[in-house]
Amino acid sequence: MKRNLLPAIGLVVGIGLILAAMSQNSSLINYFDAPSLIITLFGSFSAILISFPLNTLKKVPALIKKLMFTPDDDRVTLLETLTTLAKKSRTEGILAIEADIQELDNSVLVYGLEMVVDGTDVNTIEEILNVELVQTEDRHSIGQEVFLKWGEFAPAFGMIGTLIGLIAMLGDLQDPSLIGTGMATALLTTFYGSFLANMVFLPIAKNLEMQTANELKTNEMIIEGILALQRGDNPRIMEQKLQSFMSNSDKKVSSKANNKAVKVAEEFS
Repeated sequence: MKRNLLPAIGLVVGIGLILAAMSQNSSLINYFDAPSLIITLFGSFSAILISFPLNTLKKVPALIKKLMFTPDDDRVTLLETLTTLAKKSRTEGILAIEADIQELDNSVLVYGLEMVVDGTDVNTIEEILNVELVQTEDRHSIGQEVFLKWGEFAPAFGMIGTLIGLIAMLGDLQDPSLIGTGMATALLTTFYGSFLANMVFLPIAKNLEMQTANELKTNEMIIEGILALQRGDNPRIMEQKLQSFMSNSDKKVSSKANNKAVKVAEEFS
């Protein structure tokens, strides 16, 4: 996996822009209120504790760590691997790829190829791998749901803090000069809730959603390649099918690699 610094950079830049805007009119200390922060952050976290089981919440640190890494998702290499295996099985027999399977590190690909070598029929392989695909989506969606809900709860608790502040302020109007200060303090919880939701929790949920969608598409490509391999499809036809799962940039890279391989083969022929 490759390190991905974009989420951290985005967070730092976003916070920096907000702090710069806040410092234009008054001191930053005026925007800090411990009770408001406690109500918003820990109040919303308490709602998360009520909403999700402990086993799910234990996965949150791992999910945050996942944001800092880009999963291996080289579809160009995957296409080359599948077409190479298809050509080898077509010329030497399906059992000839058994040794190559041991060198692969993609669990879905290895699992599917092992079933192919074992002689499992196409329908059974498709059914088993599709179940695995659904289970992967379900596992990943749990993490997304945690941060989506946290993004919903944070503004709600910000509003609760604001209402608490307004009630306390309106309950003591003996000194009208304190109304402005009390109103500003009350509104801080709304600010904290909106900031946490839109700068932290919802972006994390979106990042996890995009990673899941990308992984599922790659797994769908693997499943299609495995089924084509078991059916004994022509490697060229299989390659054309699998290219539909690739972006235009990946297709160009794959095309250049194929052209280079053809030239090398012609030089040695």
